[in-house]
Amino acid sequence: MRQSEAMLENNLIKELISIGYEKIDVKNEEQLISNFKIQLEKHNKITLSRDEFKQVMNYLEKGTSVYKRANLLRDRVNIILDNGEKKHISFLNQEKWCQNIFQVTNQVEIEKDNLNRYDVTILINGLPLVQIELKRNGVEIMQGFNQIVRYNRQTMQKTLFGYVQIFVISNGVNTKYFANNKSLEKLGKQVFSWSDKENKLINNLSDFTNVFLEKCHLAKMITKYIVLNETMQGLMVLRPYQYYAVERIIEKVENTSSNGYIWHTTGSGKTLTSFKASQIIKSLPKVKKVLFVVDRNDLDNQTMKEFDSFEKGSVGGTDDTKELVKHLSDPKQKLIVTTIQKLNNAVSKPHNMKKIEYLKDEKVVFIFDECHRSQFGETHKKICDFFTNNQMFGFTGTPIFAENSNKNRTTKDLFHERLHTYTIQNAIADDNVLGFSIEYIGKYEKKDSATEIDIQVEDIDEKEILESEERIEKIVDYIIENHDRKTHTKNYNSIFAITNTKTLIKYYDTFKKKNHNLKIATIFSFEANEDIREESHTQDLPVEYKREALGRIVEDYNEEYGENINLKVNGGYNNYFVNLSNNVKANKIDILLVVNMFLTGFDNKKLNTLYVDKNLKYHGLIQAFSRTNRLESDAKSHGNIVCFRNLKAKTDEAIRLFSNDSPTENVLMKTYEEYLKSFNFKAKELLNLVPEVQDVDGLIDEEDQKTFIEIFRNLVMSKNKLEGFVDFKFSDLGIDEDLFEKYRGKYLDLYEKVKNRGKKEKVSVLDEIDFKLDLLTRDIVNVNYILMLLRKLNPKGKEFVKDREFILGKMESMPNLRNIKDLIEEFIDNHLDGITTEEEFDEKFEEYIEVKRKEELNEILEKEELMEEPVNKFIDYFEFTGKDDKDEILKSSFREKVKFRERRAKTERVKARVLDFVEKFNSLHIGI
Repeated sequence: MRQSEAMLENNLIKELISIGYEKIDVKNEEQLISNFKIQLEKHNKITLSRDEFKQVMNYLEKGTSVYKRANLLRDRVNIILDNGEKKHISFLNQEKWCQNIFQVTNQVEIEKDNLNRYDVTILINGLPLVQIELKRNGVEIMQGFNQIVRYNRQTMQKTLFGYVQIFVISNGVNTKYFANNKSLEKLGKQVFSWSDKENKLINNLSDFTNVFLEKCHLAKMITKYIVLNETMQGLMVLRPYQYYAVERIIEKVENTSSNGYIWHTTGSGKTLTSFKASQIIKSLPKVKKVLFVVDRNDLDNQTMKEFDSFEKGSVGGTDDTKELVKHLSDPKQKLIVTTIQKLNNAVSKPHNMKKIEYLKDEKVVFIFDECHRSQFGETHKKICDFFTNNQMFGFTGTPIFAENSNKNRTTKDLFHERLHTYTIQNAIADDNVLGFSIEYIGKYEKKDSATEIDIQVEDIDEKEILESEERIEKIVDYIIENHDRKTHTKNYNSIFAITNTKTLIKYYDTFKKKNHNLKIATIFSFEANEDIREESHTQDLPVEYKREALGRIVEDYNEEYGENINLKVNGGYNNYFVNLSNNVKANKIDILLVVNMFLTGFDNKKLNTLYVDKNLKYHGLIQAFSRTNRLESDAKSHGNIVCFRNLKAKTDEAIRLFSNDSPTENVLMKTYEEYLKSFNFKAKELLNLVPEVQDVDGLIDEEDQKTFIEIFRNLVMSKNKLEGFVDFKFSDLGIDEDLFEKYRGKYLDLYEKVKNRGKKEKVSVLDEIDFKLDLLTRDIVNVNYILMLLRKLNPKGKEFVKDREFILGKMESMPNLRNIKDLIEEFIDNHLDGITTEEEFDEKFEEYIEVKRKEELNEILEKEELMEEPVNKFIDYFEFTGKDDKDEILKSSFREKVKFRERRAKTERVKARVLDFVEKFNSLHIGI
């Protein structure tokens, strides 16, 4: 028998009581506040009058965002007692986290504009800091997530529930947790499972309760292992492997003088782990300094920004060695981010060493990022010789073992004990990074014989073939033809790793002479050791030739992006590097050609494809492949690796090594045939449920509608994976394209039904369904495409009715086009006749859209009783900045004075209507 939600809830409360929680009966907001007062008084050993407690509540009401509330929670409020004395009131005991008051309640009802009933609430010192939402066995766990998103939007932010730090969702057999944040709906990929030290998942709710929700552990997570991120204006909570790594490092620092290293795979969040370790270690009395050391200037700046976002002003940056020495000399600056090169200068030159002499015998803790890249030279010895009481910890995603060492020294030789391990296999299993889909492409024939060299079968090392213009041209043609498919119509971008600079320039020039719409860019260093971002500096070309080639490439770049970068001026090369990096991250560059740069340490969620025409192995291969596997959205299901050399054996070898000898199947995607089989099985399920499209309308019962949604959604997810393969053809699928689009339309109809449901209606089982709309918008259908079809539409032609139906059907099936379908339909029916040229079409369409724009804006102004000038001012601001944070402009547009309690709701409603309006009409103007 399936366990019901009520049974699950009762069992959870019993477990919490058994591990020391007090069960209380709080059913509404009034009782919540009353209990908070009692527990706050116990926590602070004080009795508060009504006026004194009101000061506390006024203080808490200042928290207008998740980030601000988290800061207020961790601070103390100064109140004036009735007798005139001042008193500090704290909300949390952060140092002795077990010594807080732990309670549990359930079914708290909060009613604002909507009525929400929260399942299980954990209160610490009377404040609701952990909210648990439960679903019965068999219901997908993310329905609990979507329920929290809805509650958060409707009621949480208007009550003490806005102070929740951690959310937990469970259906009994699967349990996950996540931190509160500014935009919860964007955190679908940021919900985590807890695990033990060996990365064994703890999914069962009972086990999770006894480990994660144990009072001391839970309070420690909230007080020590939540990071307040100022940049994102939200909270970040450590994942289990990050927690265990930090705990081991702290244990080592407190109790030993020995070193250690952390093996956490690339992309698993080593920066957050190392920051939290640094933050806690610097507070230990016997530690004089903590130095976080990177091996490249760009990582120095990147890490500095990230650390600063985690804790403003917590870290000293070092633009040069002089500044590093200054921070080392300052006893107040306990945490410093620097590069291995600056550190080497500081401990090598007598005038620098003299200034930091006082640190020689003090406890100084070093944390090295990607320690395999920087710690096998003389610098390591110099650091150890100067800082005699040093303690060193290394972080790496790809350790050096005996198998991949080229200097006969391993990571273990330098850092001794491995403190925690989290491999790429662990990360993929936990949905923290993506797996890889690898394709080996190419077949070329030697000129002097009939022997074929098939790079799917054997290695090629014949330089003549590898660098031949014919081969390069074939590869360029292949990329141009398939890049859209690989990157979901350029919704993502790519890096092309090339064997040397000479070949890279050939590729760049070949792309340049071809006819395509791809934006190509590149960067390489002029000479050996000039740029520390390169790992290898083989001189395959004279320095002057490379300098001249990059110069003309930068001229192309300036013209394309409207820049004025000059490599000849001081700092010009670095300016180019930074500008290029930003444009890659902003997805303004489609393909970045590189030799070594950007293949390590470069994080870009919008990068999903790596083209490879160079030999890679071991840690270099995994690092390069891992540029593609950062989580972004459901549309990005894996990292694409397209190899123009046979790296199959090297890939399998590297994956086995860095997965602790686990099978490669756990890291690599399945074959096209396997995904095709899965899709066709799901297509049969769909057609069995609703054999005809109109049968969807007959699904009256919401459970049946939910079944249809889940089947079709799985079909879309499966199709998304298939479309990344070059072999993909719709004709392979067990459902034809036209029928698929019609079912898609019905799927979106159900989404619209849920989205537009009125307030205070009975909660529907569809409310928490994740429709995964980002998977539906990745097709090559946009406004430009629709306008192109309209320009060719002939009202007097034989195919007019069919073509009209096709256009409107396409728009009906696409969520990004549905909102303009009525406009397009009206234009076709009333304004298309008589147009004979594309120029006439563009002019008439522009006039039509402008008229409709004014009509719709006037409708908004009248219905919401707004003045036009402030609304236009808000629209101008939003279009210029992309920000919608000027609520005061909208408030000034209200014709009549709005009651204080209603002002926020009206502002949000008006803002949503205005932003929908702007998006709708801007999309139409973009298409012209």
